[in-house]
Amino acid sequence: MNVEFVSSIAVIASDPEQSRRLYVDTLGLPLAGREGYLHSEQVAGTRHFGIWPLAQAAEACFGEPRWPADRAIPQVSIEFDVADVDSVRAAADELTAAGHELLHPVRREPWGQTVVRLLSPDGAIVGISYIPSMHA
Repeated sequence: MNVEFVSSIAVIASDPEQSRRLYVDTLGLPLAGREGYLHSEQVAGTRHFGIWPLAQAAEACFGEPRWPADRAIPQVSIEFDVADVDSVRAAADELTAAGHELLHPVRREPWGQTVVRLLSPDGAIVGISYIPSMHA
């Protein structure tokens, strides 16, 4: 697997409003968004930083807004970008062959990102993705 860069970091928020107060009101990060997901491509040192409500993370990984009780509740999501869609598929195969359980198969999101995700041993959602707009 050849990771090219970290494409996204998002805190997973059980209480998105409380997180908004910290990251936007207190720290002054230029986060904006809709439907509860606040994000920015203008936070220095990242290509994308966000506050991802836990219900939305559960929906993205499991297709329903409740995080499964038998899994660690994640605190952060980190996504690593690879060269192309085929590299995402190859990464999924490599992760599976190494014994890692995928949260969902490789899929294309409505905004164009192709991604596969797993839950790390320390409870982070780890994505391997290809986001065309981040590749010049």
